[in-house]
Amino acid sequence: MKALLVVDVQNDFCPGGKLAVTRGHEVIPVVMRLADQFDNVILTQDWHPAGHVSFASSHAGKSPFDTIELDYGVQILWPDHCVQGTAGAEFHPDLSVEKATLILRKGFHSRIDSYSAFFENDRKTSTGLRGYLRERGIRSLYIAGLATDYCVHWSAVDGRNAGFDVYVVDDACRGIDTMGSMEEARTLMIKAGVRFVVSPSLE
Repeated sequence: MKALLVVDVQNDFCPGGKLAVTRGHEVIPVVMRLADQFDNVILTQDWHPAGHVSFASSHAGKSPFDTIELDYGVQILWPDHCVQGTAGAEFHPDLSVEKATLILRKGFHSRIDSYSAFFENDRKTSTGLRGYLRERGIRSLYIAGLATDYCVHWSAVDGRNAGFDVYVVDDACRGIDTMGSMEEARTLMIKAGVRFVVSPSLE
């Protein structure tokens, strides 16, 4: 069995949002077409409390895209985004959620950031997604969404490490691409055994 994992297609990651991915909204029609091909559709939702440790505003003298050292390693500091209960945290209005069998919120621990759909960034705190997929007999995971070089990348690698066949749908993703992050992410995904496909091959 297979599932479509749609990562963080939220207002704050789309044009006009607090942490907008360039042309991020362009993934939505591709995702909507893909969803028709899957019985299992999972959406992730970045869901930060105000004052989250990953926000530059939480650290005096720091600016977005600076880095700090936390207990679990280097943390990039971001603009305040996807704050619980705000319009920016909501799914983009053009993304239909009716087909979703699971909506998984991540990043709600105030002291740990979360890119992957499988683990928080401490690499120990599980989201429970691996167990959910196994219980449903899902072996293949197709990933779309935002952003390729962060949450898509980390989810894809963790999915492979958990034993799933993982495919990133290239034309259904967009990246931030800071300081060569897209090239690095793609290299690491390929090294982990992630395969890349395009949506017409799945329709």
